[in-house]
Amino acid sequence: MRGRLRLRREAVLTLLLGAALSLLLYTQRDGAAPTTRAPAARGLPALRPALGPRDPQVPDAGAAPPAYEGDTPAPPTPTGLFDFGRYLRAKDQRRFPLLINQPHKCRGGGDGAPGRGPDLLIAVKSVAGDFERRQAVRQTWGAEGRVQGALVRRVFLLGVPRGSGTGGGTQAHWRALLAAESRAYSDILLWAFEDTFFNLTLKEIHFLSWASAFCPDVRFVFKGDADVFVHVRNLLQFLESRDPAQDLLAGDVIVQARPIRRRTSKYYIPEAVYGLPVYPAYAGGGGFVLSGATLRRLADACSQVELFPIDDVFLGMCLQRLRLTPEPHPAFRTFGISQPSAAPHLRTFDPCFYRELVVVHGLSAADIWLMWRLLHGPPSPACAHPQPAVAGPFQWNS
Repeated sequence: MRGRLRLRREAVLTLLLGAALSLLLYTQRDGAAPTTRAPAARGLPALRPALGPRDPQVPDAGAAPPAYEGDTPAPPTPTGLFDFGRYLRAKDQRRFPLLINQPHKCRGGGDGAPGRGPDLLIAVKSVAGDFERRQAVRQTWGAEGRVQGALVRRVFLLGVPRGSGTGGGTQAHWRALLAAESRAYSDILLWAFEDTFFNLTLKEIHFLSWASAFCPDVRFVFKGDADVFVHVRNLLQFLESRDPAQDLLAGDVIVQARPIRRRTSKYYIPEAVYGLPVYPAYAGGGGFVLSGATLRRLADACSQVELFPIDDVFLGMCLQRLRLTPEPHPAFRTFGISQPSAAPHLRTFDPCFYRELVVVHGLSAADIWLMWRLLHGPPSPACAHPQPAVAGPFQWNS
């Protein structure tokens, strides 16, 4: 009888401990999950990017500007809470070795004959394990060669995978894979810094330095994420009338965004790191284009600006140092395409939308490949005549 009672007590205690442990794990997971959209401040409506005409608006002097919410659907690696102590201790370390280089990427005409540098260099932020997305870009909008007579070249920007230096052969494994991929496609740039969300700023300054050294004659550069769809013909048409010797940085321009002070946010920035109430105007990091002249000036300016852990805002700070204003373009959609409220039946994944745009952010590898086939394969989409878009910078509405 006593043995049965003891077994029954032990079973009950085991169940209680299991339930408590499950509840604890669930609570920790729910509290640490990174968020990609910052919730609205208490008493304010939720903030959503408008995708209609983006006319400049005068902010209400009595209303606080909304918080920075970013433009990347997911970080390249899980982040959790950001260790600002570690960041502040290491923030002055801004030079890392180049482990895999493409020194001949911009030499000659790309077809075996000597000539000037490429008309358009495509630079795509990626991570080591995202081979599928790189393949989708290579086989669709990021293909190298001549497009409408313009020479297009491509590189992918990578850092060291997180945790790869902990032994067990992991480091040798990813190094071998990336070296093989580099030999096959000649488009991998790999630096020795850890590839994390807040190290995207390091990726920014190292690419600017690399392009200035190895692509000094490039006319224009498109820089974006691996989860964007780019209509390269529309981009080249936009650049036809632009002078690569003049300053240009165009994209989805965000103005009057304020730092997030909430510690649980992925974009949390304490006042000790950035004390001003709003960020300078910046182009959404999902995709923007800049001239060769601006690239070289930015490389110099960014070397003099203190590093900041959000890469597109950091680039806005570098532009501010140069007294340059990013140029808004309505066909750069770094927030994706929202469902039109006036036509809820309309499908946003439709080639008639994408045919008139330059950049759309937040697509899977399969979506990129499918949209490319829908736009470039027979039969071509039957679309109504497009309405002229109204240019203007995107501004958060309070």
